[in-house]
Amino acid sequence: MLELPERTEANVPRSPRKCVSAAILLVAAVTSATATGCLVGPNYRQPFLRLPGRWNGVDEIAKPTSGEAPKTDLAQWWRSFNDPLLNELIAQALSSNLDEKIALSRIHEERAYLVISQSGLFPTLNLDGSYTRQRYSANTPFGEFPNVIPREQDMYEAGFDASWELDVFGGIRRGVEASQAELDASIENARDIRVTLLAEAARDYVAVRALERRLQIARENLRDQNDSLELTQARFEQGYAPELEVYQARSLLETTRAQVPELESELAQTTHRIGVLLGREPDALSAQLSDMAPIPGIADPDAIAVRIPAGLPSDLLRRRPDIRGAEREIAAATARVGVATADLFPKFSITGNAGLESISTSDFLFGSSRMWSVGPSMTWPIFAAGRIRANIAAQNAREEQALYAYRKTVLTALADVEDALVAYAKERTRHQALAASAQDFKLSEALARERYEEGYDSYLDVVDAQRSLYAAQDSLAQSDQQLIDDLISIYKALGGGWGIGEQIRAVSEPVAKAGGEASPSTSSRIGMPAS
Repeated sequence: MLELPERTEANVPRSPRKCVSAAILLVAAVTSATATGCLVGPNYRQPFLRLPGRWNGVDEIAKPTSGEAPKTDLAQWWRSFNDPLLNELIAQALSSNLDEKIALSRIHEERAYLVISQSGLFPTLNLDGSYTRQRYSANTPFGEFPNVIPREQDMYEAGFDASWELDVFGGIRRGVEASQAELDASIENARDIRVTLLAEAARDYVAVRALERRLQIARENLRDQNDSLELTQARFEQGYAPELEVYQARSLLETTRAQVPELESELAQTTHRIGVLLGREPDALSAQLSDMAPIPGIADPDAIAVRIPAGLPSDLLRRRPDIRGAEREIAAATARVGVATADLFPKFSITGNAGLESISTSDFLFGSSRMWSVGPSMTWPIFAAGRIRANIAAQNAREEQALYAYRKTVLTALADVEDALVAYAKERTRHQALAASAQDFKLSEALARERYEEGYDSYLDVVDAQRSLYAAQDSLAQSDQQLIDDLISIYKALGGGWGIGEQIRAVSEPVAKAGGEASPSTSSRIGMPAS
């Protein structure tokens, strides 16, 4: 008579449904513990800086009349110059500049680091397999019983192993916060590079047009001075003028001629700089820029002046990507303090493995080859010779440095705007004076030449008048360039152009944080109310 074995706890087969239910309960418990676990370390708070309620320099420039909105869109400020070639160069720079491509690549890098940090919130699962051929030494307890335990045998293993660190104290979640903030900072850095790129491209283009104008002035003066040299040469040969006047005329001509190669060299170098800025060969734009054209916007400076946007410093500086990026660096540094603080507390993990193990391939796939193990583990650093607390102190210091860097960035931005406003206002006054001076010197030169031809004055008066005329015209052309440069500086200081471009927009979409918080990359987070 056969007896059924007792249905003890050890040999009663479990229902698959019960096993699944137990696994679900375990996962739910672990997820709940992770989600509701505390977050050690400081919570981030936006920095507060009290800013002035108005720009001091804006009173010195022409502004829109009451009720009239500014005419210039800061996002595309260069279009206010109405220069098609400038618009084309800007478009090429936005699509081809290598510094911007590097910045975009860094965004992809930071986005990958964010995924790496988020992966710490989930379990890891590995598949492994191995084959081992081993032999026991005859001088070991196993080697003394070769008939029971063969000295040489094979070992086949295959299976899964998994581990899951429970983020009870929030160290991993703080790491995700830091990675998200660093991603946001990299996006703002790309925008800051774009703001600088737009300003540099426009300035270099203005410089090309100014140098072309200065070369034109130099060549016109060369023509007039050459005519004067021929006149004095003829008068000397006829005995109406001393030879000294010939030397004076020739020396002035050669002095002016010496300016031309310097201007041509500077023009070529500026053209090359634009080519590199656009990610092309240095001389790729030489033909495109060779046609003479006026400095953009200089024909009507007053019309440009009314397009300068006005507003509160706290409103306009929110467009500055360097400020936004500095604020994100504070957030990242604050989260890193939490990561370091979590090292003071124990870490809980669940590890396990399951698979097949056998010394023979004949029964490797049989149920009897199954093996598994599962269980929790805990590690708690008791003594680390001060390493953990020193790391916390270092992260606190980095947070403090980030805060100081943020304050410095804001103050520098304020100074940039005020400096640009004052420089533009003063250059307009200087430009008006130079324009009047150049006009007077032109009349003076014509009068001096007329009086010389009639014999009332010496040729020295003509030399002085021509020299002064050339200097005044050249200074006026340089003032033309400086006036537009100062206007570009205003747009750059206000963060104009940071929000455009499909490339940055495509890589700066909000990314969900741990806990469901969205990325701040598309919203302003600067706590800077006006005083």
